[in-house]
Amino acid sequence: MTDTPYVVDQMISAKSIAARIEALAREIRAEFKDTDQLVVVGLLRGSFVFIADLVRELGEMSVEVDFLEASSYGMGMESSREVRILKDLRSGIEGRDVLVVEDIVDTGHTLHHVTGLLKSRLPHKLKTIALLDKPTRREVDFKADWTGFEIPDEFVVGYGIDYAQRNRNLPFIGKVRFIQEG
Repeated sequence: MTDTPYVVDQMISAKSIAARIEALAREIRAEFKDTDQLVVVGLLRGSFVFIADLVRELGEMSVEVDFLEASSYGMGMESSREVRILKDLRSGIEGRDVLVVEDIVDTGHTLHHVTGLLKSRLPHKLKTIALLDKPTRREVDFKADWTGFEIPDEFVVGYGIDYAQRNRNLPFIGKVRFIQEG
């Protein structure tokens, strides 16, 4: 946990997030309209709020939810660029339609690594969605198929995204602003 005092300034409201997820769900339903059961893979831990709201918006679509935990951050604010799989899928995805749900694409290393791993398991179709995208931080050529919001290079929290395991429960996306002491 951090000892440096900080505040969180709202960047994207809960209402804006809900409206964007509703629009994204319409596009996803159209993309997978012929799918008999979509496997929605959430990347833990940051995507858990996003995946819950997205799956609810998919409505009557037949959906299976699974999770994969990958880490490249640990307790810090900067990516280590070394992606480790901490929890793998419980179900096989060969021949199935898969949607990978990520909270934020920053350097691109995590989604690049995860999609490479999942493609090696021979899904019928593999698509990606990220709630947030920071294209100015990209180090790997990767673009999600759908993006909720493009944001500047700011450290953000809320809506499932944390800083040292804090602030995941905020209903909005906020920018972390450190308070200068002294």
